[in-house]
Amino acid sequence: MSELFPRKQIIGFVFSLILTAAALVVYFMDLSFAAGMTVLLVTAFAQALLQLVVFMHAGETEDKWSIYGNVYFMVGIALVTILGTLLLFVWDM
Repeated sequence: MSELFPRKQIIGFVFSLILTAAALVVYFMDLSFAAGMTVLLVTAFAQALLQLVVFMHAGETEDKWSIYGNVYFMVGIALVTILGTLLLFVWDM
């Protein structure tokens, strides 16, 4: 019966709630901009990784390295897009 109990998903859900509460601390406490952005970025990336691994079952297939490779590629494209936008619109280069 214990193999039917979704222990991994429940633990992932609890950690998601903890990360959400940590992000809400930024809103309710008077943190500086740098501290607030640091907390938000760390919790956002941790939450995304948790969702990918626990709820989307990214590491449970034989082909897990190609899945993680696609994720790395998407992150790289997102960073190039964001930095390119900043270069064009904010920094006038």
